[in-house]
Amino acid sequence: MGTALVTGASRGLGAVIAERLAADGLHVAVNYAHDTAGASAVVERVQAAGGSARLARFDVTDEQSVRQAVAEIGPIDVVVNNATGPQPLMPVEEQTWQDHLDQLHFFVKAPLLILQAVLPAMRAAGSGRIVNVGSEVTDLGNADYGHYVSAKAAMHGLTRSWARELGPYGITVNTVEPGWIPVERHEGTPAAEYDDYMRNLPLGHMGVPIDVAEAVAFLASPGSRFITGQRLAVNGGKTMT
Repeated sequence: MGTALVTGASRGLGAVIAERLAADGLHVAVNYAHDTAGASAVVERVQAAGGSARLARFDVTDEQSVRQAVAEIGPIDVVVNNATGPQPLMPVEEQTWQDHLDQLHFFVKAPLLILQAVLPAMRAAGSGRIVNVGSEVTDLGNADYGHYVSAKAAMHGLTRSWARELGPYGITVNTVEPGWIPVERHEGTPAAEYDDYMRNLPLGHMGVPIDVAEAVAFLASPGSRFITGQRLAVNGGKTMT
């Protein structure tokens, strides 16, 4: 049984990704920062379904915390970089450099720290899967979102560079780019906003978290062994490359 680390997995996309990977037989480390109840519920659902999971509470942006957690988990075969922080909308004239750093901490610093911690074991094994959870915003260029969009674009830059550097070791690195996938935090969103998003959406309906989880599971699987450095948009055709 291999081990997968899913960051930000106490709710939303991360929770569903963790459960989906467990269904494939991976032992899943369910990372979270604050929501112990949510993360515990994910572990309980995995175990109730016959899978294997454990809690992994640590700050993905803190180097010492990352190294200690990875050492405690043991060799990790799959990393899913899903953790995120607040994503406030604000006009460019109000954005500060700190606002940009706040996003870079989650989408560049955290993946880097985690990769550096898991890399020795992956190199020794001659295999590994890194899946970065990006966003369609890098293609849409949403207004009032430059700090978030640029950080997500930088995250895929890591994907491409790491794919070239780590390929010789049998390690693949890819990005899954979800569209707007409603989760708990979107409860109460006016119907008009959904209608506006679905305008010109080829498949004509909103996605659900398992759509993203299925894509992640494929890129984490042996079946994706000859795929690296790629972006896979999971957004009903909202963007096409």
